[in-house]
Amino acid sequence: MKKIVLLIIAALALPLIYQVNIVEIIKLRTFDAFIEPVEETGNIVLLNITDKDLQEYGQWPWSREQLGLIHVDLLNAGATSVSWVVSFPEPDRFGKDEVFAEALSYYPSVLAMFETDTWNDIPATEGTVILGDEVGGIEAQGVLQNIPALRDQALQGIVSAPVDVDNLLRRMPLLMRSPDGWLAAFATQMLKAVTGTNTYVIKTNELGIEEIRVKQLNPIPTDQYGRVWINWSVPHGTSLEAMDVEGKMVVVNLKAKGILPMTATPVGLLTPAEIQAAVAETIIHASSQPMPGIPANSLLYELLIFAAGTLAVFIMVNHLGLYLGLGLSLASMLAVGGGGVFLIKSGALIDVTWTLISQFVTASSSFYIRFREQYKLRQQIRDQFGTYISPEYVDIIIKNPDLMVLGGQNKTMSYLFSDIVGFTPISEMYMKNDDPEGLVSLINHFLDEMTKVVIGNGMTLDKYMGDCIMAWAGAPIPREDHAIVTVKTAIELELLCQKLNQDLKDQGLDLPPVMFGSGISTGPSIVGNTGSSMRMNYSVIGDAVNLGARLEGETRKQDTPILLPQATYDLIQNEIACVYVDKIKVKGKEDEITIYAPLIEGKVLKLKK
Repeated sequence: MKKIVLLIIAALALPLIYQVNIVEIIKLRTFDAFIEPVEETGNIVLLNITDKDLQEYGQWPWSREQLGLIHVDLLNAGATSVSWVVSFPEPDRFGKDEVFAEALSYYPSVLAMFETDTWNDIPATEGTVILGDEVGGIEAQGVLQNIPALRDQALQGIVSAPVDVDNLLRRMPLLMRSPDGWLAAFATQMLKAVTGTNTYVIKTNELGIEEIRVKQLNPIPTDQYGRVWINWSVPHGTSLEAMDVEGKMVVVNLKAKGILPMTATPVGLLTPAEIQAAVAETIIHASSQPMPGIPANSLLYELLIFAAGTLAVFIMVNHLGLYLGLGLSLASMLAVGGGGVFLIKSGALIDVTWTLISQFVTASSSFYIRFREQYKLRQQIRDQFGTYISPEYVDIIIKNPDLMVLGGQNKTMSYLFSDIVGFTPISEMYMKNDDPEGLVSLINHFLDEMTKVVIGNGMTLDKYMGDCIMAWAGAPIPREDHAIVTVKTAIELELLCQKLNQDLKDQGLDLPPVMFGSGISTGPSIVGNTGSSMRMNYSVIGDAVNLGARLEGETRKQDTPILLPQATYDLIQNEIACVYVDKIKVKGKEDEITIYAPLIEGKVLKLKK
C-alpha cells in the first residue's frame, strides 16, 4: 500500500516540475493574497480626464493645441514632469501638432508607444550600457510610434500589458528588445525624464538580466527578463480644475469610459496610466528597499521544499503511530505554510501552496490506507482470537499488532490439555434414546463453561478436539506466571466439573458423573502465525506441547484428574501444593519423567468415582 502513496507523490510532483497552468495559477493567486501593498511615495500624481471633462471640452481626441495648453498649465502648476500614456501616431486633424510639440519641449516629457504585433517603424535606441553579456529580456513584437514632430521633443516609452496565465497583469518589463537594440518601458522613461539622464545601465548574469540602473536611483533588481513585480500602490488623482501637482511627476490618465482598454490586475481593472504610474512607484520603492520578486532558481527551491515536506509527511504517517504521525504531519504543514508566508512577505516569491496540497493528499491517503489496513488487521485479530482469549488481551494485541506478524517465535510457555472423561456411558444413554441433539448440546454446554474458565484466566484457547480443549499461557501476551496460571486453571476446571455434575443432578437428569482429565506441561515451543496475511493460524509446535497431550491421556492410568511434569512443578511449588505421583515413560521420550498432582481442597482427587 505504501507504493500506492509513493506513486501519488510522484504524480503530484509532475505538475510542479512542468509548471502546468493550475499550479502556476495557484502560485500566483497565493502571491496576490500575501504580498502586502506598499504605500505610495507621494512623488507621482494622476491627472484624471473623466467623462465630465469630455462633456465640457468635447469628444476625444482633443486638439493638440488643447493638449499643449494642459501640458503648460501642469508645468506652471509645479509638475516636475508630464507623461502622456497616449500615443499620437497620426498628425492632428486640426493641424496644431507644432503647438503640442513646443509644449513638450519646455520640460522633459514622455509619450507612449503602444506595443503591436508588427514593426512598421523601429524606434531609435537610446544610450544603453550593458555590464555583462547581452542576454535576457523580452522581445517586443512591434510598437506604434508617435509622429516625428512629437517624438523629437519627448521621450518615448513602450506601454505593454503582459498578463500571466490567469490573464492578470502582475509583472512589467522595464525594457524590451527591438531588432536594433533595447527600448525602455514607459515607467522607466518617466524616471529618466525626471532625473535628466539619457542612458540606463543593464547588468546581466549567466541567467539573464539582474538589475537596471537609472541615474540618481539605486540599482533596481529584476528577474532574468528585466521585469519587476508591481506593488500596486496606485497614486492618487487630481483633476483639470484642481491641478494639485506641485513637486510631483504627472501621469495623464484617460479615465473616461471607452477611450483606452482597461487591464485586469489583482487589484481590479486599471487604465494604462494607472498601471504605468504603479510601475513607476514600484521602481522608486525598489531602488530604496527590497521588493517582491521570483528568484531565478525558484523552481529548484520549490521542488526541494516539495520533496522534503511531502516525504516527511509520508514517513511520519507511515512509520509512526497513526494519530501521532497525523498530528506531526499537520504540524509540518503549518510549518511549511508559515515558512511560505514568511518568504513571500520577505520578498522571495517562492510558492509552497502545491507542497501543502501534496502534503495534505499524502497525509490523507496514507492515513486512509493505514487506517484501512489496521481496521482489517483488528478485524482479523478479533476473528482469530475473539473466542480464544479474553477481550482485554484481544485489545492488547490490537494495540500491539507486531505480536501477530507472520512467522514463529521460540518461547517457553505452559500448555493445558483438558478432556471430558466419562462421556461414553452418557453417549450410549442419549443414543439409546435417539437424542443426538441432546448429547451435542450437553457436550457444548460443558465446553462452553470450560472455555469461560480458560479465557477468564487469560489463557489462549487454541482449539477444540472433540470433547478436549487445548490451551496455553504465555503467548501472544507474554507472562512470567504462565505455569501458575495453567495449573490454577486446571484446578478451577475440576471444581467446575463438580458444579456441573451437581447442576445436572438438580435438573433431575440421572446421568453418570463426568470428570475432566487435564495434562499440563511446560517448556519451549514455536508459537506464531502460519499461513498468509489473508488467513493466519496461530498455534504452537514443540515437544513440550506433545508432552501435555501425553499426560492428559495418562490421567486415566494414574486415576488422577491433573498431572504435571517436573518442569512445571519447579515453577509452581512455592505457590501451589502438589504431591509426587510417579515416574513414567511416555511415547516419544527415552527417559522417565517425574509427574505430580496438585492438591484440590487439600487432597488429591480421584478421576474415577
